[in-house]
Amino acid sequence: MSTPTPAAGIYLVADAASTAGRPLADIVAAAVAAGIGTIQLRCKDLGARDFLAEVAACSVHTAGRALLLVNDRIDVYLAARAAGASVDGVHIGQQDLPAAAVRGLIGPDAVLGLSASTPAHFAAAAALPTGTVDYLGTGAVRLTPTKKDHPTPLGLDGLASLLVHAPLPCVAIGGLGHGDARGVRAAGAAGMAVVRAICAADDPGASAAALGAEWARTGAEVAR
Repeated sequence: MSTPTPAAGIYLVADAASTAGRPLADIVAAAVAAGIGTIQLRCKDLGARDFLAEVAACSVHTAGRALLLVNDRIDVYLAARAAGASVDGVHIGQQDLPAAAVRGLIGPDAVLGLSASTPAHFAAAAALPTGTVDYLGTGAVRLTPTKKDHPTPLGLDGLASLLVHAPLPCVAIGGLGHGDARGVRAAGAAGMAVVRAICAADDPGASAAALGAEWARTGAEVAR
């Protein structure tokens, strides 16, 4: 199997607070079985030990099939990697450690994503040495309850205006789900991150498969 591109296609932010009480690893397993190529684990309310256990449990399902990224917690990523878990990188925000410092900690082969929602963020990312950051997570496109500290929503038009200046492939995020793939692709995003559309779905696997099919289908439509 070829290595998935972290910024391409449907990207699941597997949020431990959005699973309706179901095990996070079960959601991840269903999404991977449906063809989702990148999974970011977001466990804001868990301590390091419990977050590490979630990474280990989820990595069983992603190993060799999908990229597994850790949200914010570089320590958890490093501990998981040291323990032999199949974990591929981290995604950080603007208030986390600087991207260059994170790259130094995780090494040249790990995936590093960075949240970026303004022209200033894009300019700062562009100024980093080549290879520091692999992709940018851009939004919020819409209001979303899963991330209370999100920036002012861009809307699809705002996303398109911002992405014209993107220095790296971008994954759109923020209140996105079924019916949004065409607009997100037309705006210039390489991928679309979803949370509740899979995590909170009655059938996460079926929802993930439908989102993947929609993304593939709209690619041809936008190209015409």
